[in-house]
Amino acid sequence: MPDDIVVTELQSVVLKRLNAQTAGSGSRSMMFAHGFGCDQNMWRYVAPAFEASFRTVLFDYVGAGSSDLTAYDPGKYASLEGYADDVVALAKALGIVDGIFVGHSVSAMIGLMAARRAPELFSALVLVGPSPCYIDDGDYVGGFDRAQITELLEFLDSNHMGWSQAMAPVIMGNPDRPGLGEELIASFCRTDPEIAKQFARTTFLSDCRNELGPIGAKVLILQCREDVIAPVCVGEYVQNAIPGSELVLLDATGHCPNLSAPEQTIAAIKAFV
Repeated sequence: MPDDIVVTELQSVVLKRLNAQTAGSGSRSMMFAHGFGCDQNMWRYVAPAFEASFRTVLFDYVGAGSSDLTAYDPGKYASLEGYADDVVALAKALGIVDGIFVGHSVSAMIGLMAARRAPELFSALVLVGPSPCYIDDGDYVGGFDRAQITELLEFLDSNHMGWSQAMAPVIMGNPDRPGLGEELIASFCRTDPEIAKQFARTTFLSDCRNELGPIGAKVLILQCREDVIAPVCVGEYVQNAIPGSELVLLDATGHCPNLSAPEQTIAAIKAFV
């Protein structure tokens, strides 16, 4: 079989596995990656604003949205490296070079890992509500102590539906706009419970502080002024740990400004790129 046919088939496998969707007509690519319990639909208010200037790329991690659930490998996805490998594979399948990666929540660290592993893929990173470690450790403030994370994960293990209904509104914030919390509840509940449990452990127990430090890509950190999942001090920590990075504090609340404050999110990204 000719090499070009083999490559095309391999590309097709990756695109299907991650339910990758492209739009726009720009020569440079902008990839949007969703957070825990979400899917690419979470970018529907933001990504279209960039289609006039970029080729936008949306996808679902394996286990989320319309990805190929049969491709889920508990061993591979027990660490964030497995998700970073998928980002690299997708970017290569789409021929991305000098691209922009926009990652929400846990995807911020996944994108940072991917950029370190394959520096040619992304020359700019937008980290939305990043947290390299959710658990307090000495002088480091992650926002939770270990007992709180353990309790959160045990609650999820015992009652996925109840956890989703209790936690989604807290994560989303904006109690005066209950529809936002209801959307996140629905998104959490659509996720396969067993996959959600493992992704939660991978997310909340990971310590990615060693992924910070100097990097060739330019970096924008977007932080909401009130976020129970990733407090402002965490964004400041990330900025201090990545030389030359820029921190923009959005006048918004909650952990999902891509849904609750899309105009601000778009404006900050446009000013950066």
